[in-house]
This record gives sequence, structure tokens and C-alpha cells, in this order.
Amino acid sequence: MTESKTFADLIEDLLPQTQCTKCGYPDCRAYAEAIARGEASYNQCPPGGAEGVARLAKLLGKPVIPLNPDNGVERPRPVAFIDENLCIGCTLCMQACPVDAIVGAPKQMHTMVAELCAGCDLCVPPCPVDCIAMIPVTGDKTGWDAWNQQQADAARARHDARRARLAAEREAAEARAAARRAAAAAAGGPASSSTSTAASSPTERATAAPAPVSDAEAKKRAIIQAALERARKKKEDNAAQGLGPKNTTNISAETQAKIDEVEARRRRLGIATDDSESTPTQNNGQPDKL
Repeated sequence: MTESKTFADLIEDLLPQTQCTKCGYPDCRAYAEAIARGEASYNQCPPGGAEGVARLAKLLGKPVIPLNPDNGVERPRPVAFIDENLCIGCTLCMQACPVDAIVGAPKQMHTMVAELCAGCDLCVPPCPVDCIAMIPVTGDKTGWDAWNQQQADAARARHDARRARLAAEREAAEARAAARRAAAAAAGGPASSSTSTAASSPTERATAAPAPVSDAEAKKRAIIQAALERARKKKEDNAAQGLGPKNTTNISAETQAKIDEVEARRRRLGIATDDSESTPTQNNGQPDKL
């Protein structure tokens, strides 16, 4: 028996599934649900373009209206390109990519799998060294002419798989933390349990004395710091040539939270950054001017 689809399901089926957040929502599903509830207009999806608005208007029984310029413009589909000479392996772009199109590891050069890139731009703002450029690959074709249903379905599948993987990783981490707390409580009684709980709080971790640094850890930090210094010099050279940063796209609150979390982790590790290496922050829901 075929499963009955909700109105939000039907709307989501008409979206390009780039998960770019330009509509103002964290992903295509959230936007579809907002349209179904009457909380969002059907002209807020730049990747779908004019044809996307027409498709949604037909489903909703409403007139075709122009794409809302506040959400962006219809354009040829771009693919992210990572400059290997500048990449420092910080993994911020990997964490921002909603369709797992970036391959890499901490402190190793990252690579974009062009066939999987949805052109969402979300990997660009987090990059602390501006090593990612969005390169148009569809000529004059824009909107749904630059994207097809097969690509949309594949992007949705990767996005859903990524969400499931992240949820499983969070659950596993919570289970490990609960097991450690239980083991500490069993070994030390109520006092130990209380101490463990207090020590695991963010405030306690932030104010606790730093642990001794081993020679290997010191060497690792020195390597990372040297990479940041090289990136800083490259950024200064680009600025001298009038080449400004490429980080010009909006950052969703969810993505910004992930960036902030990684930056906080880097600070706890003692990896120094200055303002030129810091990631963009939100001002009343808008990105900083660059």
C-alpha cells in the first residue's frame, strides 16, 4: 500500500533540496512545513528560481509571483572549489556542508566532490582562511534548468543520511558520558558522582586549570599555529592586491552554532587566532559585513 503524503511532503517534493538555508529556514523540509502552515511565502527559494515559484504556485493554487530578492537571486549553479595551498584542515567547512560533499580530516587538506556539491555556499563563510570559491558550472542555465530531479533526490538522500548519522553520533556520545558517570558513581559513591557531574558542566570546564601539555601535543599545536601564520600572511598578501574575502553569503543560526562550538574547542586547546582568523558572527540574524 502506498503511504499517503502530507501537504508538507508534496511541497518538499517540489523543492531543489540544496539545503542552502537562503529561504530563511534550516533546510528544505523546514521551509516546506512553514509553507504548509502558511508561515512562509512560496517565493523564497533562489535555487528553484522562477520555475520553482511556478511549481509551488500551481500546487498551492496561487498566482505566480517574482522571487523575493531578500532571499537571493536566481543564478547559474556553482560548485565549491577548495584551494589546497590555503586549506589548513580546520574541518569547519565539512561540518557546514549539509550533503556531505567534502572529504578530509583534521589538519589535512580537504577536497570537494564536485558531483555531490549542491552549490549551497554554506562551506564558504566558516572558512577562516578564505580558501573556498564558488565556481559557476552551468553556463547560462539557472534555477531548475541548472539542476534536475535526480540531483535533487540524491541531495535529499545525502542530507537525510547525514542528519541520521549526526543523531546517532550524539546518542552514542551521550551514552558513553552516562556510562562514565555511572562508573564514577559506583566507584566513589554519591560524593564522587556529584563531583563528576559538576566537573562536566561547561562552566567548570571553562574555569578548570589546563591539563599538562605533552611534547607531542605541543608539537601538534605548533604545526597548527604555523599553518595559521602562513594563512594569515596569504590573506595579507591578497588584501594588498585588493582581493577581498569571498565570505558573502548568509549563515544560518544552526551553522553559526556549530562554528562557535568548534572555535570554543580550538580556544580550549590553546590554538591562538586573531580577528582575521575568526569566523563570522551574527548581528541580529545577519552576517557581519566583510
